[in-house]
Amino acid sequence: MAKDVLCEVKNCHFWAQGNKCSADSIYVVSHAGSNASSSHETDCKTFKPNSAE
Repeated sequence: MAKDVLCEVKNCHFWAQGNKCSADSIYVVSHAGSNASSSHETDCKTFKPNSAE
C-alpha cells in the first residue's frame, strides 16, 4: 500500500494541505476494461467536490 497518496485537485473534498489525499480509501477505475495502458485511461472515483467551493 502507498504510504502517501498525493492529489493536486484542490476542489476535492479529500484534498489536504501539501497535496495529500485524506480519503480512507481510493477507488480508481479503467475506461479500457480491467487493464489500462496509461493514466489517461483511468479515473479516480473517490473524487467528491468540495462543498465549500
